[in-house]
Parts: sequence; C-alpha cells; structure tokens
Amino acid sequence: MTQLRTRLVALAAATACMTIAGAAFAEELSIMASGGAWQDAQRKAWFEPFAKETGVKILEQEYLGDLGKVKAMVETGNVPIDLVTVETATVLQGCDAGILERLDYSKIGPRDKFIEGSALDCGVGLDAYGDILAYDPTVLKEAPTSVLDLFDTTKFPGKRAMRKFPAQNLEWALMADGVAPADVYKVLATPEGVDRAFKKLDTIKKDIVWWDAGAQPAQLLASKEVVMTTAWNGRIQNAIDTDKKPFKIVWNDQILEYDMISIPKGARNPDLAYKYLAYISKPENNAKLASYITYGPVRTDAASFVAPDALPKLPNAPDHLAGAYLVADTEFWGDYGEDLVKRFNAWLAQ
Repeated sequence: MTQLRTRLVALAAATACMTIAGAAFAEELSIMASGGAWQDAQRKAWFEPFAKETGVKILEQEYLGDLGKVKAMVETGNVPIDLVTVETATVLQGCDAGILERLDYSKIGPRDKFIEGSALDCGVGLDAYGDILAYDPTVLKEAPTSVLDLFDTTKFPGKRAMRKFPAQNLEWALMADGVAPADVYKVLATPEGVDRAFKKLDTIKKDIVWWDAGAQPAQLLASKEVVMTTAWNGRIQNAIDTDKKPFKIVWNDQILEYDMISIPKGARNPDLAYKYLAYISKPENNAKLASYITYGPVRTDAASFVAPDALPKLPNAPDHLAGAYLVADTEFWGDYGEDLVKRFNAWLAQ
C-alpha cells in the first residue's frame, strides 16, 4: 500500500509538472515590433495591462519593419513570434505571399467599427499616424508651411532627411510637382507617373540624408545634420514632450497611415494572439495608446476615450485634417509596392 501510494504521489507530481510546464509555454506571447518610443508606448498602453489582466507573459522583439525576416521564419517552419507589427504597405504583400494569416474578425471585434482601411484581411489596425515634416525653429528662421517644402532648396537650403523607402516619397514628389492629392495614385499607377515622381526626387537627391529607423529623424534634427526631416508624428512629439526638444511639426500635406498588427503564418499561439488582438481592439483600450504617443485610435467609437490633452496632438484631430492631406492607399502599395521598391533601390544606387 505504501509503495502504491508513493507511486501515485510521484505520478501526480509528474503530471502536475507537465501541466505547469505546458501552461507556462502556452501563456507566453511573443510580439515583434519596430522599437523606440512607439514600442515603449505599446508596452505601457497594452503589453503591461494585458499581462496584468491575463497573467500572460509578453516576450518582446524588435525589427526594422522588413517582412523578409518574417518570411524567412515562415519558409523554414520555425516561427517563434505570435504577432508582428506591419505597415499598411506591406500587409497585402504579406497576405498574398502567404506570410500572414487571414484574420477571423469574429475573434477580434466588429470589422465595421474600424476606420475605413484599417481592418484588412491579414492585418488589423493599431493606430493612425501621420507622415509629417519636422524642423528645428532655432535652425530654420523661416517656418516651412507644408511637407512639400522639402523640395524647395532655394528657400530652405541645407540637408533634409527622408525615409529610405519609396512609399510617401513618391506621393510627395508628385504633389510637389503639381498633382492634386486626389489624383496621386492614379498618376503613380502609370509608367509616366513613376518617371515623373523620380524626376522630381532627382532635384533634391544630393541634399537627402536617408533614415531607416523611426528614432533617427529626431536624432538628425538634434545633431543639426539636417534642417528638416520627414518623420512619424509620434516620434517627433515624443522628442518635444519627453526630451524637451524645440522641434515643430508641419501637418499640411501629411500622409495619414495606419500601423497594423498581424499573425504570421505558423505562429505557435494563434488563440492567445487573437485574445490580445481582441483586447487592444476594444475602444476603451484602443484609445489608451494616445496617452503615451500621439497616434490616434482606429476604432470609430474610441474618440471619447482619448485623454483630452492628447487629442489636439493626434494626426487625425479635426484641425490637422482641415488642410491638404493624403490617405495612404493600401491596395495601391499591395499591387505596385514590390516593383516600386526595386525601382527605388536601383535609383538610390545610381
């Protein structure tokens, strides 16, 4: 009897250990994002509250937004991440290539409650942000009034920084060349329009300093390596509010975009990933990010939950949409992005 009791106790202990080990593995959620102030904001608004509420441990990773890293994971069948943040320009490409899972919105929230274009088949919106122009008024005595002032090297001489990527740059080039925002993608969809955009970029190519990571524009301004820079609005606002930099944001002719989040094909914890997506998509939770970085919510019913002091700094605040602006066309970049990236890289190498 003693031996039997001993065996039963040992078996129960072993079973408990296996259960605990399995639960520990299942309750870890790995999220890959692009770092900096934006990831810090996600940590405060979502990672930590979600972990506290659910007991799930969040494992954070960083990358520069290139889906090639995720593609390599999927192709080798070794996908150690459960969620990855992506730009709208890459969601459709990742979806078509089979890199990202098609989402089941019944597990996330009502699809019709998201701002148009922010709830895609393979990516759900996190926030709305603006591609804007930033400058240091202690360096530039005359204030630029539009992002398109990037192309005026006579009035604003000196180096200017732009993201090392065709999206936004090609749109701005056409707008600076006289194309109305409503016609930009129609023109850019033609070979002549692409040539026209690159010809306009040629006029400032020697004056451009290229940036890759979101933290770099503020650093380039602070070091006075450039007199102006394109940037994501939240990164510059963070430098103003947190680092007390004297920078100014120019909203006119901004490009409004959405940050997205997706489940990579073959993710180990898809059910837990959906649980997280449902959590951050609740309007009261979706609005929380604006308290830590000035990116607007993508839920149409979330505005009332945004902190009053944060609302005037958001790219989709009414005052910032009063002038000219362009909403990034996700489908355009899904259809033409790969070819335009190749053309852009070849242009850089010339």
